[in-house]
Amino acid sequence: MKEINGGICAPNSFLASGIRCGIKESASKRDLALVFSQQPCTSAAVFTSNIVQAASVIVSREHGKSGKIRALIANSGNANACTGQAGLEAARRMTEMTAEKLGIATEETAVASTGVIGVPMPIERIEAGMAELAAGITDNGGDAALEAIMTTDTRKKFTAIEFELPGNASPVRIGAMTKGSGMIHPNMATMICVITTDAAINAVMLDKALRRAVNRSFNRLTVDGDMSTNDMAIVMANGAAENNLINGEGPAWETFASALETVCTTLAKAMARDGEGATRLISVTVSGAASEENAAALARSVAGSSLVKAACFGADANWGRVLCALGYAGIPFKPEEASVTFASPAGSLPVFKNGEVLSFSEEKAKTILMEEEIDIHAIVGNGNCEAVAWGCDLSYDYVKINGDYRS
Repeated sequence: MKEINGGICAPNSFLASGIRCGIKESASKRDLALVFSQQPCTSAAVFTSNIVQAASVIVSREHGKSGKIRALIANSGNANACTGQAGLEAARRMTEMTAEKLGIATEETAVASTGVIGVPMPIERIEAGMAELAAGITDNGGDAALEAIMTTDTRKKFTAIEFELPGNASPVRIGAMTKGSGMIHPNMATMICVITTDAAINAVMLDKALRRAVNRSFNRLTVDGDMSTNDMAIVMANGAAENNLINGEGPAWETFASALETVCTTLAKAMARDGEGATRLISVTVSGAASEENAAALARSVAGSSLVKAACFGADANWGRVLCALGYAGIPFKPEEASVTFASPAGSLPVFKNGEVLSFSEEKAKTILMEEEIDIHAIVGNGNCEAVAWGCDLSYDYVKINGDYRS
């Protein structure tokens, strides 16, 4: 498995574009994106579990039942959430226009939106930009498409990999892009994530691979404890790599699923690193648990603790907050068997072992926790299972950003 260039356009026969159509007030920022496969696709998607759902989620969920999505239109600057019947009509109109321009069925299109909630979608601006958007699709349009879905993001989040499947001569590629910086908490993290692949895989096995990857990546990501109305992760597979069709479990499916998980994990970590106001990426590893699910729940609890996040912002080795967060995760363990270690590129520092506090240098602790990437490792017993969750620190800038988001 190796990283390659190209992002969502790295897999064969995928095109993309991004334009400014005037949804955002900025006169220079792109706000409308299109991703398209020149060949028919199988597809799978997961969406927010929030009861309040944006029109884009409702429409894309309907279309996604076919397992044949091959085009996605996405906008930033307007969430099209809590906008009533007019919002649903606007979302459906976006898919209809996309289908018309690309010469495909409406049911083969999905729509995604991100931005301010409760503002009517200016559909007339999207209509006016559709000709330019569709005409501009190209095999190097991934960067423009990514820019068009960004909101408070400060970093571009994309990746692409190439790998070989057992029994196949030609390599397979997966490309992906995501946006997300705030309102990030399982299940799922706030995001629009678009994944493309030229693998030949049926919809059932693609769905199974995506759900496993999401559960081990985006659902272990937290920035601020808030879940959005617009979360979506979609994968489209067009079979252009001409590998033997993956239609069941086995070495080929496991290789593909692991590669997809790698892509999703890369993007999840990038989202945590770019959390609103964040200065540090926090990785929390919990080992010694009875099951992977238990370890994940414990790790998410620590990564999501406001007090742990604040301590990391202040470079304070406050291990008591880590233990506290473990204790209210709802997963039983014996505190007298617990251990906690802080680590970073500057070194490693055990602070609590087998239920007893260890003496340590506050100066060394400060040096370790001043790094941009911090690891917190907690051992909770003698089990065989481990899981990682990702988050970021909680800084003054988070409040500044979200205190005037609508304005």
